[in-house]
Amino acid sequence: MNSLSTSASSNSSVSSSTSWFSGIVRGRLDKSSSLKMAGSSSSGGGLASNNEGPIKGKNQFRGVLFKYGPKSIQGQFGYPGLHFSTLVVAFKTGDYKQQVIFIGGLTDGFLATDYLEPLAVALDNEKWSLVQLLMSSSYSGYGTSSLEQDAMEIDQLISYLINKENSEGVVLLGHSTGCQDIVHYMRTNAACSRAVRAAILQAPVSDREYRATLPETAAMIDLATSMIKEGLGSDLMPKEADPSPITAYRYNSLCAYMGDDDMFSSYLNEHQLRMRLGHMSSTPCQVIFSMDDEYVPEYVDKKALVERLCRAMGGAEKVEIEYGNHSLSNRVQEAVQAIIDFVKREGPKGWDDPWS
Repeated sequence: MNSLSTSASSNSSVSSSTSWFSGIVRGRLDKSSSLKMAGSSSSGGGLASNNEGPIKGKNQFRGVLFKYGPKSIQGQFGYPGLHFSTLVVAFKTGDYKQQVIFIGGLTDGFLATDYLEPLAVALDNEKWSLVQLLMSSSYSGYGTSSLEQDAMEIDQLISYLINKENSEGVVLLGHSTGCQDIVHYMRTNAACSRAVRAAILQAPVSDREYRATLPETAAMIDLATSMIKEGLGSDLMPKEADPSPITAYRYNSLCAYMGDDDMFSSYLNEHQLRMRLGHMSSTPCQVIFSMDDEYVPEYVDKKALVERLCRAMGGAEKVEIEYGNHSLSNRVQEAVQAIIDFVKREGPKGWDDPWS
């Protein structure tokens, strides 16, 4: 698996200021471990010199690229027995103490959706930073990773922002399978999850229902199930199972009934949805659903589905975007407006004492 590295050197000096995680993380490192991409930060407008804003041109962001995890992560990605080593990095626009963390879906990495560019500008105007992260599952890595691994890396990123960037709290913004990451992460009750002020699920759709429309899926689910029963869950599936290398465990997770990734399927009953989503009721949530999402089968009643998802999450805010496609590339401004309105309204709550 390819990884992205930086040449930034780590500084081991420890500040005397008290961390939110004084019992967990020992002090803060200064910010010299970040790679400055566009000049020194200023007091009023993000990271670019002369207060130029977060966007230089089309698909050109100004900001800081930084490593948020250890030099390498070695562990079991997806299933016991499968080991990889990778670097985890993120890119931040704006130099503010409030961050929206964008978590993409399968095959996504940096600049995953068209709305990120105007969103970075809108957030900068409200004194928020946009953080895009690369995880070990980014790009073609999803097949050899898992929701559990993603959750661990999200927690590492939030810890970095708190302890090295003096974050006052974050809002998680998930796109597609990134919505599963958020739901799974918030279920873990990891220490840093208490710093999540709100969550936005954009295009929370069922990978299983979409893949069920593909002719090879049924036979591949049977094969994955057999491999897992034989203790081969960490082995790779045949290449016809997925465009990227994928283990039997992750294929089963994405494609099988009640697999670990099966959270948003229309066939789940109310009890099943509450069991999978109910814990989100303790966090302000917004669900942005594209009413012309190409990854939702035509037989699914989208209005009924998004209503049921929001109800299972304890009354999450519902945003239906008419004619919107999966990534909202055809409804960019509507997406940005919905996100900004929600962040301004729900994001600041609880920051006076985030551990209360």
